[in-house]
Amino acid sequence: MRMMVWPLVAAVSLALAGCNSGSSTQAANGANPAAAGSAAQAAAHSVSGTITIRGSDKPSASDKLVINLVDVSQQGSTPLATKTIAPATTFPLQFELGFNTADVVPNDLYVVKAELIDGDRHYEMPLQAPVLTKGHPVTNVSIELVPQQTPGEKELAAFQAEQKQLGAMKIHTGTKLEKDISYGWQVFRQNDQVQFIRARADRGDKGFTATDFAYKDGKPWVVVQQKKANQGAKPSSIDRAGWSADGTLVLKQHEASGKVSPLDDSDAASLKQQALDMLNMATGGKGN
Repeated sequence: MRMMVWPLVAAVSLALAGCNSGSSTQAANGANPAAAGSAAQAAAHSVSGTITIRGSDKPSASDKLVINLVDVSQQGSTPLATKTIAPATTFPLQFELGFNTADVVPNDLYVVKAELIDGDRHYEMPLQAPVLTKGHPVTNVSIELVPQQTPGEKELAAFQAEQKQLGAMKIHTGTKLEKDISYGWQVFRQNDQVQFIRARADRGDKGFTATDFAYKDGKPWVVVQQKKANQGAKPSSIDRAGWSADGTLVLKQHEASGKVSPLDDSDAASLKQQALDMLNMATGGKGN
């Protein structure tokens, strides 16, 4: 009986050795992608990728791109890496953020945050870009920046939305004749407050102006003025000015010959004074 047991024991031992050898070979050949990926992330010293801009907008030569590698698991923590590129005028743009591997917390979540600032225009990320840990990439990171409305554009959009509501407001009309100038206006009120005045000024052969004045809390909010050769002509220019709640001039546009340029501060100040004068004229000095 003993002579028969030894071969059986030897066969079992060889089978177990073969299994162990196969497992070792499988691990050595990287058959566990999750473990291999974690190892690659742990060894990484940088995160890299490409930044693009949605749409046809082209930033100016005075723009600034800020890129941060942030641990979002730790609110208010210092970025693991940061880089500023100014100007950043060529897109798609390649980036790389180097960092100290010892600062990485394996169980935390890291993202790349990028923002492009070009005057009043900000370009932001609509989607997060997780990287580095939890199986997320360290290379070929793709980031898209989307242009946001400027403060002035937000005021203009709100103004245009207000225009669409004029039909629901109380309307009062008036006229006034001065030397060489004929005025006509419509006053739109809501809750006993002047919200809007649509004014026309005819100066004969010196030209015609059509102006929309919008108000908030009795103060000029947005003014859009068209200048024409006469009432039936197309506008030769359109000026737009608007102010935020704290009185800051945020909308300043001068449009002529199909091109839009910044409106001079002095011209914006003139439109604001016209709004005050028109409010005084149309309400008999009451302001509401």
